[in-house]
Amino acid sequence: MQAEVAHPSHTGTYSVDSYGRPIILPGMAGVVANARVGDLVFPWAADHLEPGVSAGNPQRDRYQALQFLACVGNVVRVLNGPAAGAEGRVTGKHAFVLVDFPQDALDVLAPGDALLVRAIGQGLRFLDFDDVAARSCSPTLVDGMGLEIADDGRLRVPVTAEVPAFMMGAGLGMSSEWANCDVMFTRREVVERLGFGDVRLGDVVAMHDQDHRFGRGYRAGMLAFGVVAHGGYGGVPGHGMGVATIFSGPRERFEIVRSPDANLRNHLNLAA
Repeated sequence: MQAEVAHPSHTGTYSVDSYGRPIILPGMAGVVANARVGDLVFPWAADHLEPGVSAGNPQRDRYQALQFLACVGNVVRVLNGPAAGAEGRVTGKHAFVLVDFPQDALDVLAPGDALLVRAIGQGLRFLDFDDVAARSCSPTLVDGMGLEIADDGRLRVPVTAEVPAFMMGAGLGMSSEWANCDVMFTRREVVERLGFGDVRLGDVVAMHDQDHRFGRGYRAGMLAFGVVAHGGYGGVPGHGMGVATIFSGPRERFEIVRSPDANLRNHLNLAA
């Protein structure tokens, strides 16, 4: 599918943060050359900071196809401009499809540059786990994560963090394949109290009591896994770091293993 580097836009109005203060912060789209997968989520003064390249399409139906069909781990190639020929990987979804490129490409990419996304992954199934639904998850990502079946028959999934259900915010009720779901980290003291200060862009996390098989919502005893797609405190109530769903199923089907290496930079062998 063809896409292009999206240009940032703004409404000209300010938002109000969870402390009641008016704020205008950098937000979505464009090329963010100084924040990439593997960097910390929270140091940025930004609302929904999208690392790397935000890929979209100005034609609505093509944009919707891009959002639905692109999967984490897909290869993206630059078609024109100074970075022509450079290859990157899809690393998440938000208002746009997020792509990490090598630093030399990020330094010269510009809004409007054409991109080619080789979409593969929607419809992927775990044949031994028919009650687990994959969403926006490419075979490349599955291979890179090194998923294993434990001795008791559960699917062993390495994660860097586990998110409690009461922290889930904007994005609930949306399609599982579309955009992401925010974790309501808008206050620094909450991030520190719950121990999420070291979470990085691209981390694989588990979301408890979340059923993301057929849409996104609360359901006790279910689990959803996703990758941290965007960051920054932002501050707008209900918002926070965004997690793009990759698969979901009953809690008893999974063994969660904590690993500091559970990040797309390792799983997709992204260039430093």
